[in-house]
Amino acid sequence: MKRRKTTTAVGIACGVLCAACVFAYLQSVRGDAEAARAEALSRYGGEQIEVCVARRDVAAGEKVDAAAVETKLWVADLLPADAARSSSEVVGRTATSSILAGEVVSLKRFGEASASIDVPAGYAALSVPAKTVQAVGGALAPGARADLYASGDVSTAAVARDVLVLATSSSGADGAASADVTWVTVAVEPESVQEIIAASRKAELYFALPASDGAGEADGRSSAGTGGSL
Repeated sequence: MKRRKTTTAVGIACGVLCAACVFAYLQSVRGDAEAARAEALSRYGGEQIEVCVARRDVAAGEKVDAAAVETKLWVADLLPADAARSSSEVVGRTATSSILAGEVVSLKRFGEASASIDVPAGYAALSVPAKTVQAVGGALAPGARADLYASGDVSTAAVARDVLVLATSSSGADGAASADVTWVTVAVEPESVQEIIAASRKAELYFALPASDGAGEADGRSSAGTGGSL
């Protein structure tokens, strides 16, 4: 009987010790979180700070204008790294990755491109938004030639044919794919730039690769299509 009481007492003692250890651990984690939050509040001078927020979607390769962003109060703890504090930090700069409407603008969205591109004489380099599925499943690579289509709610039309692909977001300096596609840079005639940008704002752009046996030598030739209004 005495041994049973001793065993019970030891079990209770172990339970109390385990509970104390768990409590101490939770207090430690809570203390670390509070310390991190206090540091953030101290750094920004208050629980909420004014930051730059996108008013609309900004495509990769697009230059940010004043109408595309605004400043709003934001909880300091929830801010992304390198959040822009004012519109002056981003207006006039070209985004190197897509920015979504309502997103706190991070300066990392304006990182330097990984490699320079060569634009054929007489042509302009234009970056357009394109997901992997819109870029032939990610098969597009610098040097390829493709036709460009704009697909809207009621129709699809060709906006440029036989365009030269200069770069994609997934290609490194050696042209090897490294990530999902978010943008594609093509060489187009300067007079086609406005039409293609307008098409990208009201429709989704899709690239189509023609048969390789009909491809010519890449020389930067492109032409705007007239496949119908979207």
